[in-house]
Amino acid sequence: MKRLDDTDSKKHIIVVGGGFAGLNFARQIANNKYYDLTLLDRNNYNYFTPLLYQVATGFLDPASISYPFRMLFRKTGIKFRMAEVKYVDTNTKTLHLNDGKITYDQLVFAAGAKTNFFGNAEMPGKTLSLKGIDDAIAMRNELIRTMEKAAVEVDLEERKKLLTFVIVGGGATGVEIAGVFAEMKKYIVAKDYPELKDAEGAIYIVDGHENLLAPMSKKTHKAAYDTLCRLGVNIKLHTVVSSYEDDRVTFSDGQFVEAKTVIWCAGVTANVFDGIPASSLGPGNRMKTDQFSQVLGLENVYAIGDISIQETDAVYPKGHPQLAQPAIQQGRHLAKNFLAIAKEREPKPFKYFDKGDMAIIGRNYAVADLFKHKLHFGGFLGLMSWLFIHIMSLVNYNNKIKTFYGWLIAYLTRDQHLRMIFKEPLKEEQEDNALP
Repeated sequence: MKRLDDTDSKKHIIVVGGGFAGLNFARQIANNKYYDLTLLDRNNYNYFTPLLYQVATGFLDPASISYPFRMLFRKTGIKFRMAEVKYVDTNTKTLHLNDGKITYDQLVFAAGAKTNFFGNAEMPGKTLSLKGIDDAIAMRNELIRTMEKAAVEVDLEERKKLLTFVIVGGGATGVEIAGVFAEMKKYIVAKDYPELKDAEGAIYIVDGHENLLAPMSKKTHKAAYDTLCRLGVNIKLHTVVSSYEDDRVTFSDGQFVEAKTVIWCAGVTANVFDGIPASSLGPGNRMKTDQFSQVLGLENVYAIGDISIQETDAVYPKGHPQLAQPAIQQGRHLAKNFLAIAKEREPKPFKYFDKGDMAIIGRNYAVADLFKHKLHFGGFLGLMSWLFIHIMSLVNYNNKIKTFYGWLIAYLTRDQHLRMIFKEPLKEEQEDNALP
């Protein structure tokens, strides 16, 4: 990282992406006298990624986990622009956007990642995935439509397909979705859909590893497996999906399941931007950075969060995990380094402090491995830890109150009221319905 010359005027930093990394960078550097900051995002709101699955399953309203950037940035000196980056010209320090151009002095990529289908080109159009609020709402609508179809289906085999769900990926998102589905099947479906009280159907979770929640501790592996089994979830490990054709999910072991719904939670790959050379990209298309988060081979360009990979940390030679905590810490650290440089102080290399991993499984059970797996919580204590940390991690008090209230009602009633299909009409429909 280079120092600012005494003659330099106020520099313009552009941050691409307002997730955990970008938002924490912006907040850390807000209201300073050295830099102007503009944050770009394709959405006009920040959202809390770990709770997307609860929006998708109808347990939380989208507004409970999201908040407008312009409200977040009031009185901070941070500018916001809703736009998409089409091309990066690092020679002229210009971003070509879908609505114009913008120049920068320093560029910070914090644009995160997207679903990784591992070369299965047909899967994106056939499966549901979960990387944003739009995905969550689309999934919720599709799941409700599926239940409505099943309620009136007279062909028993076809109804069984409608009520069979395959979740691909045994990480936190996959495990949490499987747990919610099992709880809904047990406590909600019969009440809302009496036609389906004794209907056949199943929930499967599939993962290529030998354990669910693979990065976590052995105690957590066992707890996750046992809890999902008790909830009636079918677990297939050491297994991947090889194809999905004509409502048939075929696995790598040769077995298959007939299902109308496949939810893909198997991994992520970094978002890629035209203009960033291939030589600056590493595994998973992540931008390779040095210990100061500067992209290798590029001047004045930095990357933090899921979109970056730093291989200089001896503890994490293959890069830091693509999780919320590394992104948060990288964002804050890079902002502090920018301020240090402006004050003619030495920047510090980034070192990740692993606070641990958590996952909730069903209504009453959660697991937590804290401080590099040295401290393990399970059951009710794990549940309370999960609830507290997720509530405190939401961006503002409005989100905290809404989410806590929603959880409290759902917990006490074993129910939720957000199973409604809201959709935006197509432009053609709007024109047809317009008054003359």
